[in-house]
Amino acid sequence: MFGTESSLSMFLNTLTPKFYVALTGTSSLISGLILIFEWWYFRKYGTSFIEQVSVSHLRPLLGGGVDNTNTSSSSNSSGDTESSRQSVSECKVWRNPLNLFRGAEYNRYTWVTGREPLTYYDMNLSAQDHQTFFTCDSDHLRPADAIMQKAWRERNPQARITAAHEALDLEECATAYILLAEEEATTIVEAEKLFKQALKVGELCYRRSHTLQHHGSQYEAQHRRDTNVLVYIKRRLAMCSRKLGRTREAVKMMRDLMKEFPLLSMFNIHENLLESLLELQNYADVQAVLAKYDDISLPKSATICYTAALLKARAVSDKFSPEAASRRGLSTAEMNAVEAIHRAVEFNPHVPKYLLEMKSLILPPEHILKRGDSEAIAYTFFHLQHWKRVEGALNLLHCTWEGTFRMIPYPLEKGHLFYPYPVCTETADRELLPMFHEVSVYPKKELPFFILFTAGLCSFTAMLALLTHQFPELMGVFAKAFLSTLFAPLNFIMEKVESILPSSLWHQLTRI
Repeated sequence: MFGTESSLSMFLNTLTPKFYVALTGTSSLISGLILIFEWWYFRKYGTSFIEQVSVSHLRPLLGGGVDNTNTSSSSNSSGDTESSRQSVSECKVWRNPLNLFRGAEYNRYTWVTGREPLTYYDMNLSAQDHQTFFTCDSDHLRPADAIMQKAWRERNPQARITAAHEALDLEECATAYILLAEEEATTIVEAEKLFKQALKVGELCYRRSHTLQHHGSQYEAQHRRDTNVLVYIKRRLAMCSRKLGRTREAVKMMRDLMKEFPLLSMFNIHENLLESLLELQNYADVQAVLAKYDDISLPKSATICYTAALLKARAVSDKFSPEAASRRGLSTAEMNAVEAIHRAVEFNPHVPKYLLEMKSLILPPEHILKRGDSEAIAYTFFHLQHWKRVEGALNLLHCTWEGTFRMIPYPLEKGHLFYPYPVCTETADRELLPMFHEVSVYPKKELPFFILFTAGLCSFTAMLALLTHQFPELMGVFAKAFLSTLFAPLNFIMEKVESILPSSLWHQLTRI
């Protein structure tokens, strides 16, 4: 049963240097093969094979619960994937539906901090939008519209404001009021007053062009421009009401606008409506809006995905406990919430760090890149308060988002619920966001522990094999010294046992 120190020494003395060379070489080869297999498996499936086996098979045997967060919901979203891949381009920049007012909000930030919250690229995109929405080929026929057509091209803000006043000196002009409300007004109250004046003029122009739209392409272009102007004014008035605390009034204005102009989805008014309904805690109406716009054929957004996740989380978050869930497994409602978070995280993986306040927020830009850092900032800036209002929602997000992120196919060229994550988002976000903000990049999947451990073991054994091959006798001495040191505690225990036990009993045990 017990070996003696003399027998151990005899065994070590019989080992030749060739044995040590063969031993270290074999162990190095085996660890290298394991490393190659682990790396291949990680590149293909995004997880460690040893880690997956230990979690799936060993953990239940040891009494731990099975991690149910790995349940896939791909069957419910296969149509979503195919449609998205066909309809969404990689790095299309979108107008931020909740963009702030330059004079009343962005400029006030600059006055206080001395920092410019908007980049030149972002403002240039806005200038292009204004020229597209607020001008047409027949503007030269009206002096005020001709001045405003030049004003939208001006880079200097003061020059634009001066041009707007010149246009108003000639005649009432809706787009001139819009420019002053956006850039000259220093408060939301002032902006609302200017937009109300713009609404009177805009409605008059819209009715006039509506009756003439079929008289030729020129009148049709005017009517299209007047429609854009009217929708823009009403949407901004609704946003003013929301910012001034008249949320129910804002909801009514948004609903009326969506009914009056159902085809103008380019303004994404439903995202303004979702945010206002969440402020009213009218979750039934939020679900109704989601049911209409969270459709397979429509492009997704962080607002759609994370609002759906919030509603699912709301049903279970107040009683959710990660310890209890690990013991009993996830219930159906908890699984639905986790799958909704998984879907949202795959669409935009930058949002959770802002919602969990692991990264500081800045003012949202006027344009966003879907699935990018700019969209994450724009969403969290307005929706963080809604997540905080739902008890336990942020705790559920904190407990599950990193785990669900590990489920996202790896590498980025693959997609699970949505089209593959665009690799160009970092470059586009850098153009949209100010330089003082550190742009979030797609979270890199860290190498699993077992790959790092196997790599270290392979390197260590390879170094031992090389040293043993070059200096076999010296390494043999080191090996004997190491084994002697390793067995020293055992020899010490054996000596203590021998001193305590009777000699006759000790001799019987050593013969076994």
